[in-house]
Amino acid sequence: MFEIAINRRGPVDEHTVLVGVEEEGRPVRPSADGRRWRPSDELTLRLLTWSARLVGLLAVVSVVFPVGRRRLRDTVGGWLDLPTEATVASGVAVLASGVMLMMLATALRRRKRRAWQVAVGVTGLIALAHLGWRHGIGSGVTALVLCVALVATRSHFTAKADPVHGKWRALRVTAQILLAGFLANLVLLSSTPSRYTDNAPLTDRALHALLALIGVSGPVQPVPWLDDLSAAVGLSFGVGALLIGGYFLLRSAEPKPGLAPAEEFRLRELLAARGAEDSLGYFALRRDKSVVFSPSGKAAVPFRVLAGVALASGDPLGDLEAWPGAIEVFLAGCRDNGWVPAVIGCSERGATVWVRYGLDAIELGDEAIVDAATFTLDGRSMRGVRQAVAKLRRAGYTVEVRRSAALGEGERAELSTLAERWRGTETERGFSMALSRLAGPDDPDCVLVTASREGEVAGLLQFVPWGSDGLSLDLMRRDRAVGDNGLNELMIADMLAACPDLGVTRVSLNFAVFRAALERGGRIGAGPVARLWARALRLGSRWWQIETLYRFNAKFAPTWNPRFLVFPAVRDLPRVAIAAIEAEGFGGRPPALLRALRR
Repeated sequence: MFEIAINRRGPVDEHTVLVGVEEEGRPVRPSADGRRWRPSDELTLRLLTWSARLVGLLAVVSVVFPVGRRRLRDTVGGWLDLPTEATVASGVAVLASGVMLMMLATALRRRKRRAWQVAVGVTGLIALAHLGWRHGIGSGVTALVLCVALVATRSHFTAKADPVHGKWRALRVTAQILLAGFLANLVLLSSTPSRYTDNAPLTDRALHALLALIGVSGPVQPVPWLDDLSAAVGLSFGVGALLIGGYFLLRSAEPKPGLAPAEEFRLRELLAARGAEDSLGYFALRRDKSVVFSPSGKAAVPFRVLAGVALASGDPLGDLEAWPGAIEVFLAGCRDNGWVPAVIGCSERGATVWVRYGLDAIELGDEAIVDAATFTLDGRSMRGVRQAVAKLRRAGYTVEVRRSAALGEGERAELSTLAERWRGTETERGFSMALSRLAGPDDPDCVLVTASREGEVAGLLQFVPWGSDGLSLDLMRRDRAVGDNGLNELMIADMLAACPDLGVTRVSLNFAVFRAALERGGRIGAGPVARLWARALRLGSRWWQIETLYRFNAKFAPTWNPRFLVFPAVRDLPRVAIAAIEAEGFGGRPPALLRALRR
């Protein structure tokens, strides 16, 4: 379905020969996590991850299947002479331990230290429950072997948990949910008529509500429907406490993003020296990004952490020879914090560098690059744009193209207000190809394009610098109350006409997601898979501007430069996709859920 998957290890062009050599000249072995890579480490983690899933599954099966439940009841109740409630409690404990172990497998794969600690305790509990009670010997032995293996490989698990939402937050949330479940059941038992609970005293009702949290029947003998309801409420809160408490216990750190003034100054120095190499380089100056630098300070990787994913954007900044140093620092931070490393919108050269560190890449789409020096509205291919421009000029529209430094404070504030009003969405969209601010005083080289009629601004564009002779489209807004079509075409055409006066020779327009797939699927003789994929993309265009952006960019006869998404493995793609969608402002985790989790 995708245009290309880069997983090569050999040199591709003259730029990749230098990859793997730090700026000081010492050799660097590519690694998947920022340190020296050993194949045995990866194999060990995979074996432990799948073993944890298997042991957890066996524990669940031993309790869920009727034969397992009968054997558990007979052995525990007969050998230890325990009441039925104790056998039920032991079954619930084994079942919960198995489910928790399967949940811990993913965290173990990400080398979480706290997940390792919990997994050792859980496997020990499962082994004790089975071997100590002579039930499910096979499950007990496998759990014991896994426990020993986890202890033996403890040095592999070094990833830190979230220092803010750590174990104390997990304990507090768990206690709060359990307390809520206890009170809900107590109120339920106390608010029903006494004949339904056989006139049980308050202490018995309280004990019954408490035991219901672990699936055990208490001293109260309510009517069947009330007993079932009380058990369902108790188990719901008990399982919820386990899941949500485990989330806070194991979650990765999600630091508040932001560039320190000193970091922004260093990024501007790198852009001044090597900013012409990547059209997305200037977007590293977004204030909601973090950044890491190579040991020499000659290269940097800007990123943001969302949903456990450290999402970088564009190519690393700075000297190509220093890229490995910055990438290694970035991957080491991902390893230490249990983040999934990913890159959105990097070029083919950048993707080639990233895959040398054990990552994979797929083509995400194409960036439209227009040669401003040769652009003209003449010719048959430009007929549609030429007609739209002429129509709006006859309607009285005028376009003004200026550097941000030429704007006064009053006009700057007015344009910012208009851009906010015309946004059309609750949140600002864009991450990899958006600056998130308009005509800022710190961005004097940005170019503002405004279209007005009768003194009223009806549309505006903002372009950020791409080196000293290029521009990259950042913002495209228009008054939705204006019914005249072609306003964006007019502003872009006049901006391209003004490029010689601005000293600009190349302009990057919008990014077209899956452009190659759309184009290939529309060709005569396209195969069924290509046609089906293109049809699915057109269907998605009803909600997202997939085909629309492609068709709009194609009007200006651009050169298409591919952009890639880099990720560790296919299993990480759903998490990476959620983080990328949330970063770009198209969805992701609901804001209400994020507020609840932060509280």
